[in-house]
Amino acid sequence: MTDSKRRKGLMAASALLGGVLVLTACSGGDDKSSSGSGGDSSQSQADAAAAKKSSKADITITPKDGSDSASINNSAAVTVSKGTLTGVTMTTAAGTAVAGTLSADKTSWKPDTQLERSTTYKVAAEAKDSAGLVAHENATFTTVSPANSFIGTFTPEDGSTVGVGMPVSINFDKQITNKAAVQKGVTVTSSSGQEVACHWFSTQRMDCRPETYWKENSTVTLKLALDGVEGASGVYGVQQKTVTFHIGRNQISYVDAKTKEMRVTEDGKTVKTIPISAGSPEHTTYEGIMVMSEKYKQTRMNGTTVGFTDNDGKAEYDIKDVPHAIRLTSSGTFLHGNYWGAKSIFGSVNTSHGCVGLSDTKGANDTTTPAYWMYTHSIVGDVVVISNTGDKTVAPDNGLNGWNMNWTQWKAGSAV
Repeated sequence: MTDSKRRKGLMAASALLGGVLVLTACSGGDDKSSSGSGGDSSQSQADAAAAKKSSKADITITPKDGSDSASINNSAAVTVSKGTLTGVTMTTAAGTAVAGTLSADKTSWKPDTQLERSTTYKVAAEAKDSAGLVAHENATFTTVSPANSFIGTFTPEDGSTVGVGMPVSINFDKQITNKAAVQKGVTVTSSSGQEVACHWFSTQRMDCRPETYWKENSTVTLKLALDGVEGASGVYGVQQKTVTFHIGRNQISYVDAKTKEMRVTEDGKTVKTIPISAGSPEHTTYEGIMVMSEKYKQTRMNGTTVGFTDNDGKAEYDIKDVPHAIRLTSSGTFLHGNYWGAKSIFGSVNTSHGCVGLSDTKGANDTTTPAYWMYTHSIVGDVVVISNTGDKTVAPDNGLNGWNMNWTQWKAGSAV
């Protein structure tokens, strides 16, 4: 065989072999071990097998991962369906652990305390299904910032006992433009069944009271449901709490600057009459209904804080130990003990800079003085009605003195 014929034979064999190989590669449709439709079936079987090995426990963490304005009250929670929680950890971005409680059935977890504002938290949760297979879930979120949230500072305090004149007074730390929404989130009720209405004195202050003084020995409940309430554009409430306080006996005192006498009544009966010295003709005392808002066994009174200064700018008075002082207005009107004045002025002449003075002894420890008696027999929320001073009626928002508005005027200040 010549070289030429040998080459032609090899080429033909190669072509035939190539054709066989091509046919073999293209004829795999019936070969269940190859990667055709039979391969898809194998993958499905593999996926099914993997699914059988995956936990059916479905963990949900709220708020969602990446949230940046989460509530500080009740947004943080971990729940699981088709399984039970076996472990939950919550920490700040700095690594501080947050304590929490797992429910009895081990299907939910919540932090024990209110979260901090403008703080990033990380949550890691683990759960098992009935087959013992484990599932994991993680989330990171940031709570609402102080700049984008508001809170209300309220009086009286939870659990306190106060006088019949004590309103619920709430001062917000941001300007409230959506007053109706915020007011709807505040509920005040009394065990006496008295109707309660709220009045906005400004965009930051709202007081609530009944038409007449609270019924003695009743219980008042304040509910703040402000979490998530938009008080102004982009500014949300964060408070969610319930406060209760008790109303004590009905004590109302009547100060008459003309007779220079104070008559103290309890449940409608006069229990004591005390000589007083009210504001002088140059510095008359406000008239009207006033509510005791603070009590100090001793306090400093400086004239410069209320505009009483001499020509040289120095205070007309600066008494560092005024005894048995009871605040009646935020502008500085007090019912207080006076040890520096002659005993003869009480009941006979008005000498003060606008306060109501009672005879007292320096040091606030003399239990025989009228001021001591009044101080120890009074509680925050008791009412003092002052008349015949020659001055104007105290402004309703000067202290807790909204009682100087009639019921129609009061309700007109409601936003709902």
